[in-house]
Amino acid sequence: MRTSRAVAISVGVALTAIMGAALATPAVAVDPEPTQEPRVTVEYFPEPGGEGRRTKVPLNTETVSGRSAARSAAPAEAATDGEVGELSVTGSSADRLDVVIVGDGYTADQQDAFHTAAATKWAAITDIEPYSSYQGLMNVWTVDAVSAESGITGDPTADVTKDTALGSYFWCSQTERLICADIDKVASYAAKAPEADLVIVISNSTKYGGAGYSGLEAEGYPFDGVSTLSSDNAQSSMIAAHEIAHSVGLLADEYTYDSYGTWTGGEVTDINSSTFTAEQMAANRTKWYRWLGESDPTGGTVGTYEGSSYYPFGIYRPTSNSLMRALNINDFNLPGREAMIAGFYREANALSSKVRVSSAVLRTSRIKVDQAELTGLAAPELRWYVDGVRVKRAQGLTSVVPAALGVPADGRKHTVTVEALDRSKSIRDPQVRAEATEKLTWTVKASGRNGHKKH
Repeated sequence: MRTSRAVAISVGVALTAIMGAALATPAVAVDPEPTQEPRVTVEYFPEPGGEGRRTKVPLNTETVSGRSAARSAAPAEAATDGEVGELSVTGSSADRLDVVIVGDGYTADQQDAFHTAAATKWAAITDIEPYSSYQGLMNVWTVDAVSAESGITGDPTADVTKDTALGSYFWCSQTERLICADIDKVASYAAKAPEADLVIVISNSTKYGGAGYSGLEAEGYPFDGVSTLSSDNAQSSMIAAHEIAHSVGLLADEYTYDSYGTWTGGEVTDINSSTFTAEQMAANRTKWYRWLGESDPTGGTVGTYEGSSYYPFGIYRPTSNSLMRALNINDFNLPGREAMIAGFYREANALSSKVRVSSAVLRTSRIKVDQAELTGLAAPELRWYVDGVRVKRAQGLTSVVPAALGVPADGRKHTVTVEALDRSKSIRDPQVRAEATEKLTWTVKASGRNGHKKH
């Protein structure tokens, strides 16, 4: 993943912490389980299609409600345990957002079922825009985790215990639809895939449920988020789509709690929440003012709808409903789409080359570039420049020779630049447009040996 992600996520975690301090108590359920440390706040959706809730859960499952949790190192004879598969690999991990999908509650002879579930769930997630158009910026890996027993703890009833590789279970924090997992075990399996950035745990169950862990980098893990969901319930896919949006798009929840009352603080930093009315937003040219009045894919128009970031009053969201408010709609609103696109470009590079920009090239050298395949909403355009002057006849080329571009043989140094410009109509903010525009520049040597090297 591109190095700027660390800064972006650090900022996101910091903002989450700031908001969390202000929002913590009323929204977090009282947990009747014995105190276990460390504990983290997770998000879950108690009803299919319903609004989210938050509660605190343990990071591991060594003890659950006073009894031993399911514990399993995968059987030694299971040769596939820990095996890494490629569900969708579009580029090097250095240039991509790497998503790792791990299964739990699948025995050695059920790994094909896990692979089918992983493909099905990822297809459902990437059927949503802008995931759909920007799949080319993501790698998706599967990791086989072989469990001693099929199914997971708490399914179908709370008294059922299963011995599984990741220790995932329903009835976490005494909440039936909340699926927790042992994050240390999850991390050990995810580490087998290249540079896991986000992790999805698919639990072998037909019962609706799941959860979202975010901000895990602050807990010392190499990835920011983990989403858990049941394998054979169609509505559980939306849980992961929502949770990834927190980590990638830095989007806030748009649902509310009656107990929160009225927000009395100042303007918030969240991309999709604001204290400004539509009139104030337009006058101040801030937040999502560029989208005000536009027809939205979620239905209705973009405006300022009261209630967001857990507060029912005094703070606004862009649309009446969206995937960040409830799971009964599988669309981001327009400001949310733009934030997600910006996040994809923070996380990944759409443009790369094995010809190092730090090394000079000859006029007769061939420069090849790799461009991520973006579709649908995205409308990428590849442009070439010599000394800052655009060479229009070279538009779209992924392989050029400086001399053929028009670099003169005059004994002077020149530059060749390639620019990948995302022309998506889902981008209106100039800062996001700049984030979505990537450039590579090479110095063309006047003479001498070709100094470029391959990675």
